[in-house]
Amino acid sequence: MGEMPVPADVLYGASTQRAVLNFPISGRPVPEQVIFAFARLKAAAARANQKLDKLPEAKMDAIVDACDEILSGMTDRGGIARHFPIDIFQTGSGTSTNMNTNEVVSNLVCLKHGAPVGSSKNAEYLGQDYAVHPNDHVNMGQSSNDTFPTAMHIAAAVAIKQQLLPAVRSLAAALDEKARAWDNIVKIGRTHLQDATPIRLGQEFSGFASQMHHAVDRLERALSTLGELPIGGTAVGTGINTHPEFSKLVCADLSETTGIKFREADNHFEAQHAKDGFVEVSGMLKTIAVSLSKIANDIRWLGSGPRCGIGELRLPAVQPGSSIMPGKVNPVICEAVVMASCQVIGNDAAVTTGGLGGIGSLLDLNVAMPMMAANVLDSITLLTGSCNTFNEKLVQGLEPDNERCAALIEGSLAMCTSLVPVIGYDASAKLAYQAYAEGKTVRELALEQNLLDADRLNELLDPRSMTEPG
Repeated sequence: MGEMPVPADVLYGASTQRAVLNFPISGRPVPEQVIFAFARLKAAAARANQKLDKLPEAKMDAIVDACDEILSGMTDRGGIARHFPIDIFQTGSGTSTNMNTNEVVSNLVCLKHGAPVGSSKNAEYLGQDYAVHPNDHVNMGQSSNDTFPTAMHIAAAVAIKQQLLPAVRSLAAALDEKARAWDNIVKIGRTHLQDATPIRLGQEFSGFASQMHHAVDRLERALSTLGELPIGGTAVGTGINTHPEFSKLVCADLSETTGIKFREADNHFEAQHAKDGFVEVSGMLKTIAVSLSKIANDIRWLGSGPRCGIGELRLPAVQPGSSIMPGKVNPVICEAVVMASCQVIGNDAAVTTGGLGGIGSLLDLNVAMPMMAANVLDSITLLTGSCNTFNEKLVQGLEPDNERCAALIEGSLAMCTSLVPVIGYDASAKLAYQAYAEGKTVRELALEQNLLDADRLNELLDPRSMTEPG
């Protein structure tokens, strides 16, 4: 396609520069996690090709060393972003990013062995041992069509394992601790935002904790889904120009270096033509966002006040809440978590659309992969930060208002529910309506009317007994 001038201070080549010029869309480069995943993949591919006698050992070592430098962040060379600048919104196969990686790896080898950038095709500079060509050697046995979908799986799996899973587990443990500590605090339950039968505060928080334990289960299933890799399918899934054992060796290598169990796709055509598994993982992340939003909203409601709301919880004050109302403290952590959850739900909508037939998945290749990868990784980042912040700045500092819980439950008309087995539904309903009309508690009115003797009435109206079957 003719010559292409490339800046002198970068390590990419003409293919990358064309993509930079072609896609000035968002100013958001492909996430570093994807670049790191590509580095892991290229190193694993080099080791596999060497084992298959396709690549000389010296070239393998050179490629692996270059990949290690990428994984280190390239801080001595200006950082990842300088050398991997291509926009998320590029060719839908991620071909530009695959070539970006090939070029940077090749040029890192050149520099390490005293040759100028771009001289990889000229063996006289490097000698045959270190003339590492971006296509012939770094990309050996590969296609963009199987490397990018593989890299996006690796990137998401590593982010879930190293970042999100620990954050969710920690939040679940903190909620479990609150559930145990508050198991003796009885409060009024609420359905439809109306008074319902009593519940223990610990029981409510055990429900929150269970949501996060289910989130852990979902993430572990997500790791299994992401563990299936398309590598080895090359252009359309047939595996042209690659060794039959290449994929298995690459997957085994990646499993060893990441601690995540990767395996060759059961069907390379499905793995490249569609991204159903990735859409499924995005849906799991969305579900976790829905869980987080529910928990944050419930805590926000229970902490409303301090004097004119529910006020059963005291939320930790982390910053002033108003520029006009002195002393006001708002549930800002809850609000931040809810907003992040909304964004994750939006990300999932984009990922789902990217997986649709006729839009992203077209015949023999999905062509929305960079966008899908970026959105899933953004969701993982948002959920990780939300869980950590919610845990450290809110959940751990929560305190119950025992007096408020007791006062609200005593005044609730739902206390009549425990009288139904003794005096019947109609009489209990009449008592509730009359107590409401006269501004009295159920206990006060029942004693006035001598419906039951005081001991029996107090036994029936014991809130704790209403929080368990029987």
